[in-house]
Amino acid sequence: MILAKHMTEAQLSKMLTSLPARVSEIVKPWAERSPDRPALVEDAGSWTYGQLDSAVTDTQAWLRDMGVRPGDRVMIVCENCRALVAVLFALASLDAWPVLVNARLSAREIENIRDHCGARRVIYTTSVSPHATEHAKRQGAVIDEAAGLGAIGIGPLYEQVEPEPLDTSTGSRVAALIYTSGTTGLPKGVMLTHRNVLFIAAGSAKIRALSPDDRVYGILPMSHAVGLSVVLLGTLLSGGILYLSPRFDPMSARVALEKHRLTVMLGAPAMFALFLDFAKLKGITSLNLPALRIISSSGAPLQSELKTGVENLFGLVLHNGYGISECSPTIAQTRVEAPRNDTSVGPLFPGVEAKLIGRGGKPVNDGEVGELRVRGPNIMKGYYRAPEETAAAIDREGWFNTRDLARLEDGNLFIVGRTKDLIVRFGFNIYPAEVEAVLDSHPSVARSAVIGRVVEGAAGNEEILAFVEPVSGSPLTPTELAEHAARHLASYKRPSRILFIPSMPVTPTGKIAKAELVNMGRT
Repeated sequence: MILAKHMTEAQLSKMLTSLPARVSEIVKPWAERSPDRPALVEDAGSWTYGQLDSAVTDTQAWLRDMGVRPGDRVMIVCENCRALVAVLFALASLDAWPVLVNARLSAREIENIRDHCGARRVIYTTSVSPHATEHAKRQGAVIDEAAGLGAIGIGPLYEQVEPEPLDTSTGSRVAALIYTSGTTGLPKGVMLTHRNVLFIAAGSAKIRALSPDDRVYGILPMSHAVGLSVVLLGTLLSGGILYLSPRFDPMSARVALEKHRLTVMLGAPAMFALFLDFAKLKGITSLNLPALRIISSSGAPLQSELKTGVENLFGLVLHNGYGISECSPTIAQTRVEAPRNDTSVGPLFPGVEAKLIGRGGKPVNDGEVGELRVRGPNIMKGYYRAPEETAAAIDREGWFNTRDLARLEDGNLFIVGRTKDLIVRFGFNIYPAEVEAVLDSHPSVARSAVIGRVVEGAAGNEEILAFVEPVSGSPLTPTELAEHAARHLASYKRPSRILFIPSMPVTPTGKIAKAELVNMGRT
């Protein structure tokens, strides 16, 4: 069945034509209208819309002086801060490609992304991120005060790289290149255009009725699609104030919510679970946050028990949404005016259409489960330097295959499972193949297989179980292998448990029988 897009073609066309051409252009109207209005606030200070506009202009000149050209890929190893926003918008104004990379990735992961994208420069947000500082020092970057951005790491100029040609349409040029782990274990660069992310920003702001009176908590990483499109761009497009935080802890979050009288907070289920743990530890049964009007969850499945607990603590409905990086990212979102008491992800995002495909490639009926495919202005331009993978993901009619299983009930979408072998941990997507590739690289490992297992009492979170068949006669220990994994994987991708088995169960065709491993993991 094909789901309605909740917007006529004329309405969609009008919305798209009203959007700025580039993400960097959302600042100028507010800088002209309300130059003294706060735009970005962090512990180290704040910028008004006028100051943000000036910072973007100054950073643009600084980047140009550093040899950045239109079509160049510039990698930003980052955590949330004002400098990240200025560099992002300045790159966009130069028609260069911001390559957004979470500073908490391992050195190996960051090097793989740098090499794959062919970065002209690598910039590190060292002022707020110890992780970015470590990477900057390891890669020989110079840490200096630059362009009013505070301390920032500047990597060497890679003179041999060539710029990408510019699309004739400004809106179709790449606004962000965000890497997501591939099923092959290699990173995939998701090319999101200016139109992609601004479409989601505008729609998200409209769904939540954001206005200049809103004060939004910027805790979700802007190196990921939700933090970029929904939180950063959605807030600034609306003229609101964004309170930036590089990392989450419930005590600091509570202080921020109370002190700044924040009105909107978006987070992952694991974040809200930590809030509940904190409240229980402190004996808090309810929070007094009269200014807060919206809390919403995304990034992982939301369990009913967590939803109920969070709603009791905050005294607000916990809204729910669904999306993936390739869709900029939102596909469905519950509505403020129609709160739900279940874990549906709500109706389709306005302007997005979807269909559910069953076995044999035929559409399914209402209430039946099918593989979810979506189409709309939010669908990525493609995977960078991966035309075959792009063609496998997006068909000739523009339908993107999410490889997730869903059902539709009364116009509301329910995500019921995954066709791809994906593990969700702390709100991050982890592909077993990437972890297996690291484990298999150890000379004493014959082969490995990784599965996810839901953590009891930790809603929306899975642990990573690694089954390993050591080389016969090897003295390898689980502790030694865990240390090997720690050197090559971000902390959230490392196995929770490593289990040695004498031989790997296989199917008649020689493939690892993961179903048997799932059963073994239950014991």
